[in-house]
Formats: sequence, C-alpha cells, structure tokens
Amino acid sequence: MRIGVLSDTHGLLRPEAMDALRGSEQIVHAGDVGDAKILDVLRAIAPLTAVRGNVDGDLASLLPKTAMLRAGDIAIYVHHGNDRRNMEPPPGTDVVISGHTHEPRVEEVDGVLHLNPGSAGPRRFHLPVTVAILTVDGGRASARIVPLLS
Repeated sequence: MRIGVLSDTHGLLRPEAMDALRGSEQIVHAGDVGDAKILDVLRAIAPLTAVRGNVDGDLASLLPKTAMLRAGDIAIYVHHGNDRRNMEPPPGTDVVISGHTHEPRVEEVDGVLHLNPGSAGPRRFHLPVTVAILTVDGGRASARIVPLLS
C-alpha cells in the first residue's frame, strides 16, 4: 500500500506535491493545512486523513487533534507535533506521523517508525520543500522523503 504524506502546506498546495501524491491509495496531512480547499483537492486523489495544526484557525473545528488509522497490519498515529500531550503514541503503534518542524525525518525509535514529511507549502528558512511516501508491505512499513523543489 502506498500512502502519500504531507504537512505544513500553509494554504499552498504545489503542483509538484500533487504529482508526487498521485497513485497513493491513502493520503495523510499532518496539520497546518491553511485552506479547506486543499483538503478537497487531496480527497480527489485518494481517501484522506488529516489533523489540525497550530495555525489552522477556522479549520480547527473541522479537524481532529490526532488520528489513528490502519494500513493492513500497521497501526499509524498522526498528530501535528506542537502539543506535547499528543507526542506519545498509543500502545501498539507501528508508525508515528507528525509535522510542525518543517524538517523532513524518517527514523526508527524503539521499533516504531517516526515520519515527518517536512513542509510541502511555502519554503521556510533553509529547509527543503518535501512530501513523503509511506509504503506498507505486509507487516512492514518504510518511508522515503520526496523533494519537490531543487
């Protein structure tokens, strides 16, 4: 299963991000969406799970703080990353997806895959503009960061 993962669009959904997400069977947005229209566009590509970020304002009432989803045998916990109360994944979690820092990261900690897709929206500081692809194959999950701009 191919899951497209993005975060921190801040109202900007780049064509390069949409191209990278095409072919996904599921999409996860880890917060700071910035514009409800982005959710509609993503839903047109694949089923969408999205959580709210710290700057989602009017969208905050439409999006949960956290989400739990399954991809085959894999349990995926999603949060934005700005609220320390949401940092600990529930027991049995295999993958944790977060955003907020704008820094792309794929790291395994104590047998749990931690994925931050980076920021797919406006470039911030010196950080790259990226999304991620999470691949679930049987009982294994792996992820890769996809740069959008050179």
